[in-house]
Amino acid sequence: MATQKRIGRRRFLETTGAGAALAALVGRAPAVLAAKAPNETIGVGHIGFGVRGGELIQLVAGTKQKAGIEGAKVVAVCDVYKPHLQKGIERSNNPSVRTYADYQELLADKGVDAVVIAVPDHWHSRMVIDAANAGKDIYIEKCWTRTLPEAKAMHAAVKKNKVVMQLGHNGRESTAAVQAIELIKQGILGPITFVRTGTFRNRELGKDEWRWFGGYNIYDKPDLEQVKRDVDWKRWLGSAPARDFDFERFWHWRCYWDYGTGIAGDLLSHSFDFAQYILGYGIPDTCVCSGQIGLLKDGRDCPDIWNTTYEYLSRGCTLTYASTFNSAQFGQELEIRGKDAMLRWNERDNFEVYAERPSKKYKAQIERGEIETSKPFMKFDPAKTPEQPSHMQDFFNCIRSRKKPKDNEDEAFVEAVTCIMSVEAFKQQRMVKWDTGKQEIL
Repeated sequence: MATQKRIGRRRFLETTGAGAALAALVGRAPAVLAAKAPNETIGVGHIGFGVRGGELIQLVAGTKQKAGIEGAKVVAVCDVYKPHLQKGIERSNNPSVRTYADYQELLADKGVDAVVIAVPDHWHSRMVIDAANAGKDIYIEKCWTRTLPEAKAMHAAVKKNKVVMQLGHNGRESTAAVQAIELIKQGILGPITFVRTGTFRNRELGKDEWRWFGGYNIYDKPDLEQVKRDVDWKRWLGSAPARDFDFERFWHWRCYWDYGTGIAGDLLSHSFDFAQYILGYGIPDTCVCSGQIGLLKDGRDCPDIWNTTYEYLSRGCTLTYASTFNSAQFGQELEIRGKDAMLRWNERDNFEVYAERPSKKYKAQIERGEIETSKPFMKFDPAKTPEQPSHMQDFFNCIRSRKKPKDNEDEAFVEAVTCIMSVEAFKQQRMVKWDTGKQEIL
């Protein structure tokens, strides 16, 4: 049975094998859930307080500048690294918050109704499955997971236990996206044949992407020996290959295949999920991918250049994603190109629509000078679409209503498979295909 412990007295338990646990946990009986009454407080447990986890707890608990989620209270925090656990305590806005180093003890806490998980990707599948089997509603950071078997097991566990699950792609809170979805349904673009998106970043050499320490712009190294004393390294590794404590891997896990999926899971996942939200095309039929470590030859496994092409064969549509960590000028926002018009995003909550000169749909307007093809003839109009709740608020709304959130387990499965396809195509140096019937990557 789980008991509350102070951080200075915490004992660190042995980590069990992930494979056996995954198989056993999916087979447990589903939890019986009921909607929370509007006046009931939702008890929230947060697991993981790196950069993103430290932000997410503030969305729930609030800060001096901004209120958190009404009707929610952070009652428990968990991390295997003592300074991160202390961050969770300080940001919980709860002097009585319960502290854990073992996330399973947090899941056994009867005061926890929902969990917010922000840990390295190699822990995602096990924590989601365990949380679902414990009857906890789940907010989990992207990318959903690293392998197809993990994605299938997670999907099954969430379905079986009937928990609410939200994947952390906050592009789905975009009000402009809601308007764009409706306009595309009305056919303003004509047949869509090409979608282009990407992520371009650049940092000073020596202060490279993914090489920060506890903050996206923090490059001052913590004391190695102190970090080693403060982290339960064996627990942090979990199911990843055993190795002696590695300072770089602990802080910069995104750089290594043992813990994540590189650009695919960290950045492509965001861009694809946003396109998927707008278009709803699902898992692509085929994928090819190329990449390399072009400049950041600092011992990382994962490329700093990543180019992926997906095909939706039955739709006659191609989606491309390009990324580099070595150039950021004139970044690539989402473009949805139809035969009659193109919808282009200026930023996540603003778009413009340009007519195609050969379009029959807009031919008369172009000839009358009502539409100039070099200028947008339509823009996002915030007055026409109600403002959307934040992504985190959507999660808590659904905890109460028991409805599916915007980035539920079905959408999370699409995101995970699509990202995994790009990794498999890169590693195997060939085109991979998605078999819808077999639910396998071929």
